[in-house]
Amino acid sequence: QVQLVESGGGVVQAGGSLRLSCTASTRTVSRFTKAWFRQAPGKERELVAAVTGITETTYYAESVKGRFTISRDNAKNTVYLQMNTLKPEDTAVYYCAARSGAGVSYSPTTYNYWGQGTQVTVSS
Repeated sequence: QVQLVESGGGVVQAGGSLRLSCTASTRTVSRFTKAWFRQAPGKERELVAAVTGITETTYYAESVKGRFTISRDNAKNTVYLQMNTLKPEDTAVYYCAARSGAGVSYSPTTYNYWGQGTQVTVSS
């Protein structure tokens, strides 16, 4: 069974940085598209960033472009989300996800595997 384990969340002041990590328990998903979603209280889960498996093409939500960077290390079965210049509106639970389908999908229902989530809180 595939498990995705996230780490790196926490509390940070506005303007600060955090790096999230997500490690898969098996190499089954090593070439899957990997993504980070987030969900704030009362809001829908939204795609923040994604990286495809073969070409490593990246996608970013407009709200995080220029501030967040997604990367993957297939040898370590790990995907990262470097978050800089954090804003209070970035506060949410961040989830790592993986999908076997080609390309990036905005819909959470198309992702096969999910992490447990990690809280990111940005204080003003």
